[in-house]
Amino acid sequence: MGNDTRGGLLRRHRDFRLLWLGETAGRFGQSVTVLAVPLIAVSTLHADTFEVSLLSAAPWVPWLLIGLPVGVWVDRLRRRQVMFWANIVCFALFASVPVAAWAGVLKVGQLLLVALLAGAATVFFQTAYTAYLPDLVKPEDQAEGNAKLQGSASAAQIVGLGCGGLLIQLAGAANGMLVNTTTFLLATLCLVGIRHREATPERVERPRGAMAKEIREGLGLLFGDPFLRSLALFGAASNLALSGYQSLTVVFLVREIGLSSGTIGSLAMVSGVGGVLGAFVVRRVSARLGTGRSLLMFELVLPALALLIPLAGPGWGLTMVVLAYAGVSIGVVAGNVLKSGFVQSYCPSGVLGRLVASSAFLNYGTMPLGAVLGGALGTWLGLRPALWILTAGVPAAALFLYCSPIRGHRDLPTGQMSVRRPGTDAEADPETDPEADVEPVEAVR
Repeated sequence: MGNDTRGGLLRRHRDFRLLWLGETAGRFGQSVTVLAVPLIAVSTLHADTFEVSLLSAAPWVPWLLIGLPVGVWVDRLRRRQVMFWANIVCFALFASVPVAAWAGVLKVGQLLLVALLAGAATVFFQTAYTAYLPDLVKPEDQAEGNAKLQGSASAAQIVGLGCGGLLIQLAGAANGMLVNTTTFLLATLCLVGIRHREATPERVERPRGAMAKEIREGLGLLFGDPFLRSLALFGAASNLALSGYQSLTVVFLVREIGLSSGTIGSLAMVSGVGGVLGAFVVRRVSARLGTGRSLLMFELVLPALALLIPLAGPGWGLTMVVLAYAGVSIGVVAGNVLKSGFVQSYCPSGVLGRLVASSAFLNYGTMPLGAVLGGALGTWLGLRPALWILTAGVPAAALFLYCSPIRGHRDLPTGQMSVRRPGTDAEADPETDPEADVEPVEAVR
C-alpha cells in the first residue's frame, strides 16, 4: 500500500489505480455485451421472448450452482490469481461469438452456453474482487475506493452503452462483441501490473466434509447477524424483480415501441449517468443523514420509479423510461457503495469470502429465476402487463429493509462483527485463537 496520504486514492495509490482502470475497462466491455447479446438474439437469430429471457437468466445460474463453494475456495486462494484466470476464461468465451458469426454457425444455443460459462467465471471473479479490496487499501480508504469503483463503472456504462448502440447499428451486434474481448485483455494486464502481493493463505489439513462445514459457517454467520440477514433478503427480493423486468425491456422497446438499436443504446446511457450521480452524491448524503438512513432512502425511494416503465410509449412517452432508468441506477449504485463499504469493514478478512459468497448466492441466485419468470409472464400475459407485475416487485422488496433493524439507526455498525466459534455458543477468544482477531460491534448512533 502507498504511504503517501496526500490527494485522492487514484492519485496516491498506484495499485488501486490499476485495479480501477482494469475494472472500468471491463465494465465498458460488459455494457456493450449486455446490449449486444439480446439484440443478436432478437434481430439476427429471431429468438422469441422466452429464449431472450433465458439468455438474461444464464449468466446468473452459476451463482445458484457454485456460488457457495466458490466462497470457500476464495478464502483458501490468492484472490488476484483467481481474478486473473477468470478474465482469461471470459476473453476466450466472448471471442467465440464473433468467430461463430463470421463462420455463419452462430446459434442461440451457443449464446446460452457462453453466457452460462462466462457467468461461472464471473462468480469466481466477483467473489475474489469484493474480498480483495480490503487487502489492497487501508480501512480508512475503503469508502472512497468503493465510491470510485462504482462511479467509474457507471461512467463506463454511459460510454459503453452509447458507443455500443451505435457500434451495433453500424457493424452488427456480433462484431460489437469484439469490444468486450479487448477490454478483458486490458483488465488482465492491469491485474498483472499490481505490485501488492497477498499473504499466502495458510495450508491447513482439512478433514472430509470440511467444505460443507465452512459453507454452513458462512450461511450461519450471514443469517445469524440481523444487519447482514436483512441486506441479503432485500437483495434477493429486489434482484428477482429487477432481473424480471430487465429481461423484457429490450424486447419491449424493440417490438412494442419500435426503437432502433442506436436509440436503445442512447436510452440505456441514462442508467450510466444515474449511476455516476449516485456514486458522486452518496458520500455527501451519508455524511449528512447517516449511512443507515441514506441506505433506506437510496434503496426504498428511487428504485420505485421502475413503475414508470410500463407507461412508456413513442415520442414523449420515452420520458418514462428515462426517469425510471435514472431513478433505479442512482438508487442501486449508491446503495451498493454503502453496502460494500459496510460489509468490507464489518466482516473479518478470514471469513469475508464465505460471507460474500453466501450473500451473493441469495442476491444473484434469484436473478435467473426473475429472468425466467419475466419471460414466462411476458409470453402468457403480454409484455406490458408483465412489466406492471415485475416493476411493482421493486418497491415491495424494499419492505425487507423497512422492517429491519436498519430503520431504527442513523448509521450502520462501524466496528467488526463478533465471530463465534463453529459448533459452540461462545465467541472466539482473540488471545487464544489467532483467527479470532475481531472486535465486538460498536454502538450505533
